[in-house]
Amino acid sequence: MDQAAMLRQITGQKTTAPDDAPGGKRGARQNKISVISITSGKGGVGKTNITANLAYLLAGMKKKTLILDADCGLANIDLILGLTPKYNLYHVLKGERTLREAIVNGPGGIKILASSSGIQEMSSLTMEQKLTLQDEFNSLQTRPDFMLIDTSAGISDNVLYFNMVAGETIVVATPEPTSLTDAYALIKILYQRHAKKRFSLLVNMVKTPNEAKEVFLRLAQATNHFLNLAIEELGYISYDENLQRGVRQQKLLTELYPDSPSVKCLRAVAERLCRPRPEQESNGAISFFN
Repeated sequence: MDQAAMLRQITGQKTTAPDDAPGGKRGARQNKISVISITSGKGGVGKTNITANLAYLLAGMKKKTLILDADCGLANIDLILGLTPKYNLYHVLKGERTLREAIVNGPGGIKILASSSGIQEMSSLTMEQKLTLQDEFNSLQTRPDFMLIDTSAGISDNVLYFNMVAGETIVVATPEPTSLTDAYALIKILYQRHAKKRFSLLVNMVKTPNEAKEVFLRLAQATNHFLNLAIEELGYISYDENLQRGVRQQKLLTELYPDSPSVKCLRAVAERLCRPRPEQESNGAISFFN
């Protein structure tokens, strides 16, 4: 039995909450959580900054938002936000700390579960670690409206796993040909090998709206023609020199330059994510939230 089949078998057995537990018969049903992976085939396309800024904007829209840094082994979301968490995902998976103890507060009221950096064993999570993570998330009493999963780039086991976990996947690409090629490769593997069907494209670092449209059409035509798969056009982010200034100051672009063109683009994406959207698909993977 392969890993995907094992995950389907595990998640096919839902547990029933006790009557007095949150979400049980005596309590109100938990709100549905939007679990969204933000991923890329190629590194350096800006997905971590996009994740952090989208989380900040969603929190500003009164949405409880949690970032899971899933770039296990080479994490940097805490560095971008100027945070120094005492504990992180590594401590949770080792059983040394609970998820609640590892989650820290970030700017604008967002919550962050940082990951480890420079720990090789985190580069490919075991089944036991994945189950531990599931149990920890299901034990949270206060759950977010949005959980944004910042994956690493490429097609490693961890990247595929966290994209399978998410109900929706945002693929970040730039106008560079190599970025598009790698984005297509990631989509192809997730679709053909893991039956992932819902993808949105977010084009970053564009100079004009027309350039973003061209990038989307090129990728959409490829997925339609070769995979018979339609992808969604989520939007674009304008190239912004202020981004690097924010990175150096360990401050978010949305905090420092709220009226910049790129922040307006990000705000449009955040607003779109808040609109009623199709039901999240079940990908046969571990669901963090039953």
